[in-house]
Amino acid sequence: MIPINKPLFDEEEVVAVSQVLRSGVLTSRTESASMVGKFERAFAGYVKAEHAFAVSSGTAALHLSLLASEVGYGDEVIVPSFTFVATAETVALVGATPVFVDISLDTYNAIPEEIEKALTQKTKAIIPVDLFGLPADMKPIQEIAEKHGLVVIEDSAQAHGAQYHGMPVGNLAHLACWSFYASKNMTTGEGGMITTSNRSYADKLPYMRTHGEKSEYTSSMIGGNFRMPEIEAAIGYVQLQKLPQFLALRQKNAKRLTAKLQDVGALQLPIVPQDRNHSWYLFTVRLRNGNRDSTVNKLRKLGIGAAVYYRVPIHLMPFYHRFHRNKLPNTEKAAEEVFSLPVNPAVTIDQIDYIAASLRSILH
Repeated sequence: MIPINKPLFDEEEVVAVSQVLRSGVLTSRTESASMVGKFERAFAGYVKAEHAFAVSSGTAALHLSLLASEVGYGDEVIVPSFTFVATAETVALVGATPVFVDISLDTYNAIPEEIEKALTQKTKAIIPVDLFGLPADMKPIQEIAEKHGLVVIEDSAQAHGAQYHGMPVGNLAHLACWSFYASKNMTTGEGGMITTSNRSYADKLPYMRTHGEKSEYTSSMIGGNFRMPEIEAAIGYVQLQKLPQFLALRQKNAKRLTAKLQDVGALQLPIVPQDRNHSWYLFTVRLRNGNRDSTVNKLRKLGIGAAVYYRVPIHLMPFYHRFHRNKLPNTEKAAEEVFSLPVNPAVTIDQIDYIAASLRSILH
């Protein structure tokens, strides 16, 4: 099976993990001299943020960012429904209400005008998602936030290496949240990161990440155990050095697959606005007026790891249906019609050609 995504390791990661094990230091609260600190500084430099804080997962990054923004009971947070559940889940975990807005069928990102329409006096924050590796349209979202005094927490979990107006994603948000889950463009196995250039958040996050303790066993603010272990940070530091190579291969595969499928009228291929650079976490197509699930099943029988992401939008999930208040026709249409094809760095040119030829044959 040609996998939809696959972590790529070699001896460098093995050596980095071995060095941590031999050191005997598996976790640390003092990041300056640790692997966590080294990884944080490198990642902050890569995304051009002033500060980076490694955490235990992308979900933890979102959760901690909401806590740091003092979002809680009685507050509302604007989120898309067409995304991984963690985006809304963490809002519910802090006691706030996720308010779902519709997406563009071109980019699968939240529509800024829909965000503004959904605002109420209870709105405290907006969480735009850089879905599939394509940046959300952050300038109008940031303008809305500034106009209404809202916090912007960018969910960049799928967008390592993506750019918006020539800058790494996350730069227009108060906080950006990243995931290093095994399927992502770079991985630590599990793990996440919060980046920010806001001093007030940077002053709080190191303590909130460790139970709110400014001094040992004395909590001065709300927090929890959100720390990243040293082994994960060691893997992450090596993976970050390889990320440009990974991204170049994803770009090459996506470009070739686009060329091979561009004349297939039944498919809407990925649309990348001129002001954005896609990181190609997923190459997602939309099958118009066709049987998406049958097509995916046929591809899988041919050894192609096609996958359907977000088959059930969050607002239609049993727990989250209670928060549903807006009509989301584009979200529901996308959930019924999109599927993703492998373009990860392990996929060869011959395999890209096989994927294209197989899909063309199925849709002929």
